[in-house]
Amino acid sequence: MDLTPMHKRVIALDVHQAKITACAIVEHEDGRVEVSKRDFGAFKRDRRALAQWSLEIRPEVVVMESTGVYWKSPYAALESVGIIAWVVNARHVKAVPGRKTDMADAQWLATLARSGLLRASFIPPVDLRELRLVARQRQKLVGMCSAEKNRLHKVLVDAGLRLNVVISDVHGPSARAMIKALIAGQTLHEVLDQKGRLRASREELFEAVSTERFSARHQFVADQIMQHIEYIEQRVAQMDQYLLESLKAYEPQLRLLQTLPGIDLQGAAMLLVEIGADMGVFGSAERLASWVGICPGNNESAGKRKTGAIRKGNAWVRRLLCEFAQAAARTRCALRDKFDALKIRKGHNKSVIALAHKMLRTIYAMLTNGTPYQDRSVDYEALSVARNAPRWIKMLRKHGFMTITATA
Repeated sequence: MDLTPMHKRVIALDVHQAKITACAIVEHEDGRVEVSKRDFGAFKRDRRALAQWSLEIRPEVVVMESTGVYWKSPYAALESVGIIAWVVNARHVKAVPGRKTDMADAQWLATLARSGLLRASFIPPVDLRELRLVARQRQKLVGMCSAEKNRLHKVLVDAGLRLNVVISDVHGPSARAMIKALIAGQTLHEVLDQKGRLRASREELFEAVSTERFSARHQFVADQIMQHIEYIEQRVAQMDQYLLESLKAYEPQLRLLQTLPGIDLQGAAMLLVEIGADMGVFGSAERLASWVGICPGNNESAGKRKTGAIRKGNAWVRRLLCEFAQAAARTRCALRDKFDALKIRKGHNKSVIALAHKMLRTIYAMLTNGTPYQDRSVDYEALSVARNAPRWIKMLRKHGFMTITATA
């Protein structure tokens, strides 16, 4: 396969868990093309040797596939010596016709890079790249906490307790206090004293917590789960605080993102560490949506559209966007109208994806232009007048521009 070269000096890295295979293609002034290969280990000294060898080659482009998390250490080693490597999508490499064997991986990758057939994926700056660890660990902990809450609910149901029938959130302050009182073996009257501001009556709560099956084993398991839930919640709170303190330099962008319905402060912080604040690296909202993997698929042949399923992308951003979309669908805004219109034709799940796609494009425009979200279904002028009219009238009267007229 003849490919027209666009770069004269390229290096490609085939990164594995314990080995890095490097292939350099160098075109000399006399037109001679030299191909050299070297194998490096995965330890610190090996990565330093790789970086020094790359400096000697003086490459125009260095490329590597995004193989799990293995690419991160070589990338950082090259970055420390001033070489910014291209991390390319493995799907793009396989989509190009040509040989692809284990021995030729690095050479084939170098050939494609030399011909300008590869495009670098988005890699955020070092500070945001490291904060991704915090944000993603937080998402994992939140998932673990949800699983433990579901498990506690099953234990209570198994014991014959039906708090979920009369209480909408069994993990609210009052409901949790009642569950702790049951675990501690307190009497039903002492349990009901924890009612707080629950809407359910004392009689309804009495029926919900009356059971003879809440044995000592139920108490033991429920106590262990409750302690684990509270432990995870403490860890999540610490991560929230750490993440927000680390993003103080991005406060304007955080405030901007919160103007979009469905996004709170923590959600804005977790989204920012994933996509960054500079939308110029993506070039367009379409490319950003494609990178996330939330845009409709394009699979059409002979005039027939086969499927519009989304492809793989950044699962962490997609999960956040779906959460934002479901939250926005419960607010009074144009996004809710969009969701309701789509839900009739496409169903709930597809409507969530479609609304998340729309929100991502809106986020791109907001961060690019630095403008807050303006909802077309909200009369912002009327809201401003309603909020400020009493103060305006008071000041006009104070300075004599309005007089108070007596009415009969």
